[in-house]
Amino acid sequence: MTPRRLIRSLTVAVVLMVAQLAGAQAPAGAPAGATGLCNDGTYYTGAKKQGACRGHKGVKEWYGTTDNGKTPASGNESQPGSTPAATSASSPGAVQSTPAENSKGDTKTAAPGGGAGKVWVNTASNVYHCPGARYYGTTKAGAYMTEDEAKAKGARPDHGKPCK
Repeated sequence: MTPRRLIRSLTVAVVLMVAQLAGAQAPAGAPAGATGLCNDGTYYTGAKKQGACRGHKGVKEWYGTTDNGKTPASGNESQPGSTPAATSASSPGAVQSTPAENSKGDTKTAAPGGGAGKVWVNTASNVYHCPGARYYGTTKAGAYMTEDEAKAKGARPDHGKPCK
C-alpha cells in the first residue's frame, strides 16, 4: 500500500469516528423528543432502544442515547431484506405524532386531535378505544370521532366496554 493511500484510509477512518462520536440528531420534520425512526416511517419517542419500534418493522435510525449512555451515529439498522419506507409526513392522511404513555409505561406516539368526547377508532379492526386507554390514538390506522359516530359506522368498543 502506498503512503498516499494509507493516509487517505486513515483520514476516512478518523472522519467516521468523529461522526460517530458527534451522534445523530432527529431530522427537522420529526416530532419533538423523537429518539428513533421506525422502518415503517413512524417516529419513536421512548428513552430506551430496547423494544423501540416493536410492531413497526424495527428501528431504522436511532437518535437517542443507547443504554450505556453513548449517542450512536446514524445508521441503517433495518432488518435484512427490508427496504426503507416513506416518512410519515409524505404518507397520504398521515398525522403528526405526540408522546403518549401506555399502561406498561412505554411511550408511544399518539395522533393529535383527540380529547374530550372523542374516541379513537382503529379502522383496521373496527374497534374503538376510550381516552386514557392503551391504544387511544396509537394504532397504525385510525381516526378520532365521537362514540356515537363510531357506533353508527359499526365500530365496537374495546373489550366490550363503552366509554359513556
